[in-house]
Amino acid sequence: MKNVLWMIVAMASCLSACRPAADGGRQAEAVRPDTVAVRWLQGIWMDDASEVPVLKVKGDSIYFADRVNVPLRFEVLGDTLVTYGAEPAKYPIGRLGEHHFSFYTAMGDLMSLRRLEADSLTFGTVVQPSDPVSEVLQKDSVIVFQGVRYRGYVYINPTQKKVVRPAMTEEGLLVDNVYYDNVIHICVYEGKRRLFGKDIKKEMLADVVPADFLQSSVLSDMDFIGVTAEGYRYSATICTPDAPSCYFVEVDVSRSGDLSYHICTQ
Repeated sequence: MKNVLWMIVAMASCLSACRPAADGGRQAEAVRPDTVAVRWLQGIWMDDASEVPVLKVKGDSIYFADRVNVPLRFEVLGDTLVTYGAEPAKYPIGRLGEHHFSFYTAMGDLMSLRRLEADSLTFGTVVQPSDPVSEVLQKDSVIVFQGVRYRGYVYINPTQKKVVRPAMTEEGLLVDNVYYDNVIHICVYEGKRRLFGKDIKKEMLADVVPADFLQSSVLSDMDFIGVTAEGYRYSATICTPDAPSCYFVEVDVSRSGDLSYHICTQ
């Protein structure tokens, strides 16, 4: 009798473990990407009110009209358009048809779009980050200390290193703007004799600039500002592109060439 009872309990446990959970199955189905909706979204969409092209969908990417924005991967999950950039964004869909598409922006406004009949190849295929500036900016200053003339040079060298900064468009769309960082070479001369030379990158300021700000900023400028008995002083400017937020960092160079960094207090 005990053996029979044990077999019944074991069979019941097995059936319970093997049966798919109804709630879990519905949840998995609810978040499954809607490939049909993605096909309907292919093409260029313009604002119903202004008739200005806003975005183009090609494959699993959304391209934006502004050249500084980069395309974002997207999915349609249930009744929500989800984009994947530096910061994911979700836009509840109001309506999606063959020629009309409406959704709620990050600001809660309903945006109504209409599909363009002509699929312009110039929209969405050339929307890439603008090319980095190739010109090197040179600056120099002369400072006299204890009767000796010191000339400090600054060479701002553009690089291919991209800095991605999330931004909100006027329409309420979260996009990724791409900029290019700089490497700044600094050197100090006494007459024709070079006393010091060094390339400065923004990562070298990590001890004095917050990490989240550093990640989305550009080392934009440098100035030779002083000479002391201990060494030479530069002032570095690191800023968030297209924003007023900046840190000003004193770069102190000892006579032996050692560097130290301090946030400017004035």
